[in-house]
Amino acid sequence: MKGPLLGAMFSRHVKRHPGLVPLIGFISVGLGSAVLYLLRLALYSPDVSWDRKNNPEPWNKLGPTDQYKVSTGTDHCRPRSQRPLSHLRPPTPPQRQ
Repeated sequence: MKGPLLGAMFSRHVKRHPGLVPLIGFISVGLGSAVLYLLRLALYSPDVSWDRKNNPEPWNKLGPTDQYKVSTGTDHCRPRSQRPLSHLRPPTPPQRQ
C-alpha cells in the first residue's frame, strides 16, 4: 500500500483546516441520531416483525391501553372541496328568540 493511511491524511487535513471540526461534529451527531432512530423503529415498532414463525402478526398482541396512531384526522378519501371545514369557520353567535 503506497502513501499514508486514510486516517493520517484525514487528521492532517483537519489540522490544516480547523474550521472543518464543527462541520464534522454536526454531521457525526446527525448520522448517529439517524442510525439510533432507525434502530428504535426496527426494534420497538409493532409494525415490524423479525420473527415470522413465532410471531407472524405482532400488532394483534397490542392491548387496549397501548398507544398507537390510528388516524391523522384528515380525510384524504374525499376531495379538498368536500371536506368539512368546521375548524376554519368562526363560531356562530347564539340566536335570540
